[in-house]
Amino acid sequence: MPSPTVAPFQSIAFAAPAPGPRLIVTGAVHGNETCGTQAIRHAIADIESGQVVLQSGSVTFVPVTNPLAYAKGERAGDRNLNRNLSPTDQPADFEDRVANWLCPLLAAHDVLLDLHSTRARNPAFAMLGPLDNAGPLQPFRLAARERALAVRLGVHRFVDGWLETYATGVARRVARIGAAGNRAQALNTDPRYGVGTTEYMRSVGGCAITLECGQHEDPRAPEVGHRAIVNTLVHLGIAQGEAPAPVQDAEYLSLWDVTDRLDAGDAFSREWSSFDRLRKGDRIGTRADGTPVVAPEDGLIVFPDHKALPGNEWFYLARARPSADLLPAR
Repeated sequence: MPSPTVAPFQSIAFAAPAPGPRLIVTGAVHGNETCGTQAIRHAIADIESGQVVLQSGSVTFVPVTNPLAYAKGERAGDRNLNRNLSPTDQPADFEDRVANWLCPLLAAHDVLLDLHSTRARNPAFAMLGPLDNAGPLQPFRLAARERALAVRLGVHRFVDGWLETYATGVARRVARIGAAGNRAQALNTDPRYGVGTTEYMRSVGGCAITLECGQHEDPRAPEVGHRAIVNTLVHLGIAQGEAPAPVQDAEYLSLWDVTDRLDAGDAFSREWSSFDRLRKGDRIGTRADGTPVVAPEDGLIVFPDHKALPGNEWFYLARARPSADLLPAR
């Protein structure tokens, strides 16, 4: 089978005459998630036609962040770009080469809006970073700015706790399988493998939001992404327009635990979708040896993956939090 034709890396930048915030918007970090690409191209057309007028700062668009995955129409080229994202002097795969181009570009901006979609038919939601902290895993000091933007994107559900929960799962994985024996295993047992576009952006002094715009083929998903781009431009003062109001009926969730699939025979008890509600004791699935996997408390299941490879994340658990806690005190 011939190799797909891979387009060069491309970014399109617009700058207003006056100084201001520097926004970057990325699409197709995963090649089968094309709603962001469509949304970005719509926003570019808006600017070029004068429908959106820039007044300060700048915006850079990356319609196709991973051109190999995009050409293949698959989630990854050689591996998941949204893991272990950092520059490297010795690139080992295509995604390493993307990182060497993308990471300096991210570092040259203040805010990242990263547009994605999901396999399951879930309503759109935003993934947030941590609250301000000086901890070793993900120190951060811009939570108020990040979350003030998030509640103006046009979505109503917000989820945090990704990297902390991923690191908890890695610690269990290391205890279970011991030292890494190959590169894939080494990545899978490194907490830094949880670092993707938004985590990298925060590590270089910016703030960032992952917006899951809906299901991959949902015709409404590109418009969710487009609305979020325009709202972000206006909220940051980059574009003219009436400032978007924060949503009033927000749902705020925190990831707190992750369970790996241990064997190809591990199976879910039903076809779960993200944000399906669980009651304590509900059977989530069954291990290959017949051991039941049950919900340890009331909550929600997030990112269930029936195609997960053994040794990788099978599903996450989330707890509801008061929506009043969504915006940190200034």
